Order: sequence, then C-alpha cells, then structure tokens
Amino acid sequence: MKVLIVGGGGREHAIAWKLARSPKRPELYCAPGNAGIAREAECIPVKAEDIDGICSFASSEKIDLAVIGPEVPLAMGIVDELESRGIKTFGPDRKCSQLEASKSFTKKFLERHGIPTAGYREFTDRQDLLDNIGLFGFPMVLKADGLAAGKGVIIAENDGEARKAAESIMGTRDFGDAGNKVVVEEHLTGVEASMLCFVDENAIVPMESAQDYKRIFDGDKGPNTGGMGNYSPSLIFDKKLQQRIREEILEPTLDGFQKDGLPFRGVLFIGLMIQDDGSPKVIEFNNRFGDPEAQSILPRMETDLLDVFLAVRENRLSDIEINWSPRKTVCVVLASGGYPGKYAKGIEIKGLDSEGQIPDAEDVVVFHAGTGKGGKEGAFTTAGGRVLGVTAFGDTHTEAREKAFTNAEKINFEGMQYRKDIGLISGKDI
Repeated sequence: MKVLIVGGGGREHAIAWKLARSPKRPELYCAPGNAGIAREAECIPVKAEDIDGICSFASSEKIDLAVIGPEVPLAMGIVDELESRGIKTFGPDRKCSQLEASKSFTKKFLERHGIPTAGYREFTDRQDLLDNIGLFGFPMVLKADGLAAGKGVIIAENDGEARKAAESIMGTRDFGDAGNKVVVEEHLTGVEASMLCFVDENAIVPMESAQDYKRIFDGDKGPNTGGMGNYSPSLIFDKKLQQRIREEILEPTLDGFQKDGLPFRGVLFIGLMIQDDGSPKVIEFNNRFGDPEAQSILPRMETDLLDVFLAVRENRLSDIEINWSPRKTVCVVLASGGYPGKYAKGIEIKGLDSEGQIPDAEDVVVFHAGTGKGGKEGAFTTAGGRVLGVTAFGDTHTEAREKAFTNAEKINFEGMQYRKDIGLISGKDI
C-alpha cells in the first residue's frame, strides 16, 4: 500500500515513524517532509499548501491513502480535491475544517449544542474592540479568528497589554487575514490539557490524554507557541473526569456534527481547561493531530495506526479496538533562539547521529520538526522555529521525564532554547 503524508513537521515525523512500524509495511511518501522524516519515508519536494502539486503527485503515483497533517491545507480543501480524484484521504473536508479555521465558527457550534466553553464576544472593528477593553475583566483573552500557526492567542494582563494586543491583531495585522475578526473570551483558570479523538460519522473515540505547554518560557510565561512539549497520559485525567468529558463534551460534539451536517472524519483535537472545581471547558478545536502531542501519544499506541486511519476513512471506527501501552512518555521541544518571533536558520545541530537520533540512547526517539541537511559532513541543520522533539519512555512519569531531559542536554545548536518544566504541574515534581 502506498501512503502519502502531507506536511513536514514533528507531527508528520511521528505519523511517519508510527506508520513505518505497521505490519502492513506501507510504502511511505511525505510532502515536503524534513531531514528526519527522510529516514522513514521518501520526501517529495512539494509544499503542503500546493494543493495542485500534492494532487498531481498522488494521482501519478497511484497513492492508496493520503494523510493530511497540517491545518492550512485542510482549510484550503485538500481533502475535497483529493477525494474528487478518487484518492482515499484521512482528514476532515473543507466544511468541517472551519472548526479550526474560524474560532468564531467553533464558539457558535459549542454554544448551539450546549458544550461548556468560556463566554465570548466577536469583533470585526478595531475601534469597537478598543472601546470594549476589559469586557470580561483581566486577564483578557484575545484570539485572532483565523489560522495563525498556534500563535494567534494573546492573554493580556492589563489594559495596556490588551490595547497593544488589539493593535497587533487588527492594526499592524501581525497575523495577517487571521485578524479580520477577533474573538474575546473570558479568562479561564485551572490546568490546561489536551484530548485527541479519532472521529468518523458514527463514532468519537478518545486517544490517550496529554498535557501540553504552549508558552515559550518556564512557568507558562511569555508568548504562545505551537507547543513547547508535553507528556502522556495527563496526570489529571482520572476516571471521573474522563466520564464527565465524554458526557458533557464528546457525545454532544458528535451529536452536533450529525445535526449540523458536518461529516467529520479524521482527528479532532480538543483543547481543555480543567477548572479548579474539576469541571472541563473547551478552549479550542483543532482538526488534526496536535504538535507536539502526536510525539508523545502515538509512540504509546499499540494498535496499527494504518488500520485506524482506514477505519475512520470508511466509517467503521467503532469496529476497531485501539490499545495503548501503560508506559509513560515525555516530549521536550528544542526550539531556535528568538522563537516564536524571528529566528535564524541553517545552524548546525550537534549531538545527532547520521539518522538524526541520539547515539546509544535507549527508550528515546528524536522527532524532527524543523531540520535540514547542510552542515559539515552532511550534518543536520536548523530549518524552523521548533527544531526537534525529544520523546522518552518510562515506566513512570518521573523516569520518562528524567530520560527526556538527560538526552535533550546531549543536543546542542547555537541559540537552542527549551522549557525545563515540561512534566511538572504547578511547579511540583511528578
């Protein structure tokens, strides 16, 4: 079977790594891929947003299944186009992809179906937004409505920061057209967690949980990023909470999809805030595997991922039993200096072997997010903001965490930065 993975980040490396271990031994391609993914799949020099290029390659190569990683091609309708050409595709269509492409669309969906979320208000006029600074008090949450690579959310602590954020989104247009509309939400407190679910038109099946760390600095300080690390399973997900999430969020979401005529087939990422009283609220929906969540969750999956992809595509998800390893994982993201702002590329990475892994490391996988080749003697180089994800296994969270950081310290490139508190809750060891 020929499988094409669309994308070139850490999420796509995790997908390729998992599919390469399928008993079916699929022939893997990735467009555009990266230097680390090249170990698992043949990388095709076609950008993920080049819909025509992707479709032409898939047709000419007679691809049996396309797996779409990033949100942008999903929002552009790549699934619709591939399916129209007779190519089976894993991922939601353009209509369903509005759940990530527009925060306003999702907030209205959540409100319409009684799914718990923060109170909100939409703004399309900058002055109207400025006149309503502090609408829900402070901190004030401002979200660019459209896609912004995970960076379009600003949490302003006071009036000055809120006005600066409003100017950034709707004035200087730092997030481009994503800032045509702004969603302002009440600020929720608690512990943020992630739940990824496989979804077809008849079923929603949660994967193992994970806890993500979005801000760039320790202690959840600084601007939001695409994700600086995570661990799985989340320590706050007990059976009582899982039941509440199923009853209050998952089941109403599937019911809402059916009532609204949203034929969702793919991965639904649900960002959650678990409040101090234990009640879950939805922060966001994404239409694909989280990154770096995929780097901690997929390694724990024991079921053949290819079987699950095909079951979702054919609306028979309820027929598949998905099993998970009891082992724990911790993923630490190594990022370029300056990220999530401007950063340099082409910096040589030290500490990796010829296959992009840490020599002699046990229970550790290095997933490449933004890497290329071009250093001395073909060494790996930086090619993105988030460069590598170091994922470690352990029988306990503490063991996995220690392995992840011990091995992260073996890698070095100029300007490298990473959070030291991945795997901690409220500053306490786990």
